[in-house]
Amino acid sequence: MALDDILLEAEEKMMKTEEVVQHEFAGVRTGKASPSLVENVLVEVYGSNMRIRELAGITTPEARMLVITPWDVTTLHPIEKAIQKSNLGLNPTVQGKLIRLVLPELSQERRQEFVKVVKKMTEDGRVAIRHVRRDSMEALKKEEKNGGVSEEELETAEKELQKLTDQYIGKLEGHLAHKEKEIMTV
Repeated sequence: MALDDILLEAEEKMMKTEEVVQHEFAGVRTGKASPSLVENVLVEVYGSNMRIRELAGITTPEARMLVITPWDVTTLHPIEKAIQKSNLGLNPTVQGKLIRLVLPELSQERRQEFVKVVKKMTEDGRVAIRHVRRDSMEALKKEEKNGGVSEEELETAEKELQKLTDQYIGKLEGHLAHKEKEIMTV
């Protein structure tokens, strides 16, 4: 494998890590309603587990309210139970053929808990990026051992890999700062 291929593969993996962290951030509650809060909650229906987004439409008619409209009315109560069990701190209200979720105002203490959760997610992302760097470094050194590249080329590739690592960790820091601000804004 050429050095460029190793670097491209490393960048691809780092990019995927960044996307995963951003997706995890979407599930962390801020002061306003977002369908991503509940879309991945698993509901036991039709003899298997399905996500709410596969069973219903999720809308946000107001800043702190979610409305879940099941496509099949028989899934209404299983969706309600799944939300209650999900530890989101939300209390679903069934009104006719839909479920309303009113998000309570977050206390300062609760906001700080969410910030801790987001920081943990970011740290996990950093660790994953460092693992990609380590694996890529090993691949680069193996390539040098096989005699495919010179020491100079290896050094250049290692510097490039470190730049990529710093760049993606910086991106995670940026996402963290944005999410932290979003959570702490009252």
